[in-house]
Amino acid sequence: MQSSRSVRAGRRPLDIQLILVVLLLGLLWVAGGASRGDVMGQPVVRGGCWAIVAAAILAGPRPALDGARWLPWLLVATIALPLLQLVPLPPAWWQALPGREVLLVPGDAPPWRPLTMTPGATRNALASLIVPATMLLLLAQGGERLRAAMPGLLLAFITAAVLVGLVQFTGARFNHPFVNDTAGQISGIFANRNHFALLIAMGCALAPPWAFADREALRWRGPLAAGLIVLFVLTILATGSRAGMLLGVVGLGAGVALVARRLRRRLSRAPRWVLPALALGIVVLIGGAIAASVLADRADSVNRLLTLDRAEDVRTRALPTVLGMVAHYMPFGSGFGGFDPVFRIHEPLALLKLTYFNQAHNDFLGIALDGGIAGLIVLAAALGWWASATIAVWRAPADEAVLRARLGSAMIALVLAASVFDYPARTPIVMALIVVAAWWLAHGSGGRPRAALPE
Repeated sequence: MQSSRSVRAGRRPLDIQLILVVLLLGLLWVAGGASRGDVMGQPVVRGGCWAIVAAAILAGPRPALDGARWLPWLLVATIALPLLQLVPLPPAWWQALPGREVLLVPGDAPPWRPLTMTPGATRNALASLIVPATMLLLLAQGGERLRAAMPGLLLAFITAAVLVGLVQFTGARFNHPFVNDTAGQISGIFANRNHFALLIAMGCALAPPWAFADREALRWRGPLAAGLIVLFVLTILATGSRAGMLLGVVGLGAGVALVARRLRRRLSRAPRWVLPALALGIVVLIGGAIAASVLADRADSVNRLLTLDRAEDVRTRALPTVLGMVAHYMPFGSGFGGFDPVFRIHEPLALLKLTYFNQAHNDFLGIALDGGIAGLIVLAAALGWWASATIAVWRAPADEAVLRARLGSAMIALVLAASVFDYPARTPIVMALIVVAAWWLAHGSGGRPRAALPE
């Protein structure tokens, strides 16, 4: 005769959404680290996402958007921007747009053309949005098991990416078949080391809340999270990303701030000296690891911080040109995804080089250039929602949902900070992580029943 426990276990339904999320994260880990539209990873990720969407629609429940109704509207607005830019316009209309005179062919009758100057690149930008749409669908269908498992899944995802970076750190050759990575650069599963450093900084913010999410498992989760944080910090130093160093400090500070109250409560019965001693021990441990890395000449981020990097100098010198382009193509923008060919139209002789300048390296300027006023309106709406939701969750009484919401707010803040120097949100991995973070934030800031008593 079976025990009641085994009977209950046998009746436990299979969580299709949890399985599909694991498949999606695995797909992104393998092929989702590049932003360029011509790399092999893009059709792999997008084809896999469409298959996952089909499976979710056929086998999953109806999506529940209670408490997160802003998110699908923001996603719809984001999809509408490149979609509207692809609508063909009469010759007189598109010729009246700023900067379109270069598209005229002498002697030929002007055809109908879309608003975007680069239709192929804009179609690629539109196609890339299947990734956040897939993640949002799975989260909306998911239940409590998925919500509880998601922080651990993301931490495992980040740790696995760091292991790839460690392989690169040893000097072993790793030619990623799905990503346009640079030989000799520690970028993990990404094409860009700054994007890799952002992912690790998210891991620094995620590890402490994950450790404290389960009181019974804190005894083993706590030491594991501390070890992972040390590993994450050392890996950021090895990437050579100077922006990543700043993001790592912010991410680690956010993670500690998220669990500070729970940590004090946990140590409330201990002597007063325990908490300061623990904090000092953590600082000494991480500081010692950093010092050892610097002395061993393994901290490329520190080395690059002390030297002028040629690429960074080019970004600084290109900024006036990019600002001029933003003003030139206002109010409608030049079209999403087409920075490279549009920049070549305006590139001054002083900036000509053998390599190409692929992005504005400031995604706020990039959105203004690509989408014009409409893009800035959608961006402002998203930032306004994030700010108001962040204020709400930090004022709310703490519970598990609020803790996840604060973590989601911190993760989005890290992406926003990284977007000042780069373009991380154009990669499939970061797109998906933004959706997860926004979902957590939405469900902690309102629209859900609260417990009568705090923890």
